[in-house]
Amino acid sequence: MLTLATQTKKFGPTCLLTFVLLALFLAAGTAVAQVPLTQISTDTFTNSSSQHQTEVEPASYAVGSTIVSVFQVGRFTDGGSSDIGFSTSTNGGTTWTHGSLPGITKIEGTGTYDRASDTSVTYNVKNKVWLAEVLALSATGGPHGAAVLVSSSTDGITWNNPAVVSKVESGGYYDKPWIGCDNHPKSPFYGNCYVEWDDFSQFDLIEMSTSTDGGKTWSAKKTTSGQASGNGGLPLVQPNGTVIVPIDDPFLSSVLAFKSTDGGATWTAPVTVAFISEHFVAGNMRALPLVAAQIDAAGKVYVVWADCSFRTSCSSNDIVISTSNDGTTWTAPARIPIDPVTSTVDHFTPGLTVKPGSSGSTAAIGLSFYFFPKANCTACNLSVGYVASTNGGATWSRRRTLTNGISPNWLASTTSGQMAGDYITAEIQGGVVHGIFASAKAPSGSTFNEETFTNTTAVADIAADEPQFSSANDKPVPNAHSDRPKRTTPHREDQR
Repeated sequence: MLTLATQTKKFGPTCLLTFVLLALFLAAGTAVAQVPLTQISTDTFTNSSSQHQTEVEPASYAVGSTIVSVFQVGRFTDGGSSDIGFSTSTNGGTTWTHGSLPGITKIEGTGTYDRASDTSVTYNVKNKVWLAEVLALSATGGPHGAAVLVSSSTDGITWNNPAVVSKVESGGYYDKPWIGCDNHPKSPFYGNCYVEWDDFSQFDLIEMSTSTDGGKTWSAKKTTSGQASGNGGLPLVQPNGTVIVPIDDPFLSSVLAFKSTDGGATWTAPVTVAFISEHFVAGNMRALPLVAAQIDAAGKVYVVWADCSFRTSCSSNDIVISTSNDGTTWTAPARIPIDPVTSTVDHFTPGLTVKPGSSGSTAAIGLSFYFFPKANCTACNLSVGYVASTNGGATWSRRRTLTNGISPNWLASTTSGQMAGDYITAEIQGGVVHGIFASAKAPSGSTFNEETFTNTTAVADIAADEPQFSSANDKPVPNAHSDRPKRTTPHREDQR
């Protein structure tokens, strides 16, 4: 049944210039934006069991002038949220319509599951349908991933009740699903969509499912060759139909990748892309070294993650990048030169976007991320930054700050720390970029003020005369290693 999401509202641009000026004279207590921001959604739930107002962990996808974002709304401390929210712009980010996905949670009112988490969104060109993937949670016996679902929409605003990709077996624990589609008309598998997730109860066993009918039905789940384990895989499809899935290992200590060349019928064993050296992020932040990844028009895959290998004594994280043309052979990680290696800045939780149609040495890449200006801070200032490359990552622009002045104490609390999200996102349309991220102001009593925002004025492409920065001469510190204790069990939603 086609259901228009309830609680739908239009958001237009909200200029914060006056606010920024006032902030120079007022005591601290509100996040200060470096550019005008537009709030694109709000938490409308009132159930007492989760934290309000909180919106965390956005994902997004853009086609033409339409941008669709999805995120958790009303975060529970021990995992999941009241429902998945969406916010959609059909005019390139000028105005936004928001609501909640139907048919998932009891809290929203039309679903059967207790909570929702880990959402992503894509578009299927062949079937002309938006697809939002959701991890549905059961609270029985403790919150756990009970099913992977996919909701569909023809316009990004009116959503169907979800199709079931897979339900967990008794004692299982699904986690970290993600969706991607084959939008290449010359591919032998044009129109296929792929969802990846892991089962924590089976040592983060990697599982995959394929749809050949626009997300209406899904195949029985499959594992990789050798039944490999991993966490946070992102299916990306090359023009020839090969699906490449970058993923963390179960301990979040290395980056892996596996692939399928037969439309999801079989999946290879993962190869190792790189090992992760991780600086422990301050502020009691939930900041995991999970990968973000994108693919350009020619099929080159770009993978980024937070890593301290280029910093003496692992003093803070940079964002590093590795690329591959085939999913098997990967370049050595290179540091993205957001700040000098001598700086105190700690960068984490990256989001990656590639301009549609661009590729290779002229690929236009956008990177958004959270950062602390001072690593190992006590009174921490959480900020959102953005850098861009117009030459496939050879050089990068100066850092633009989209918002700053956020105290981690203003964010939703979880058993893994204060949460803005395990992911952040941005979309390039034409020559401009819209970042989509959680930002926050000081709570009002027990009510939070953590909502989803974008930059009101789109961030322009790099100007012709703008300085460019390269890390070509940067080398990892010999014997670099993490400064946080090694994880001894696989990561899951409700644990560190």
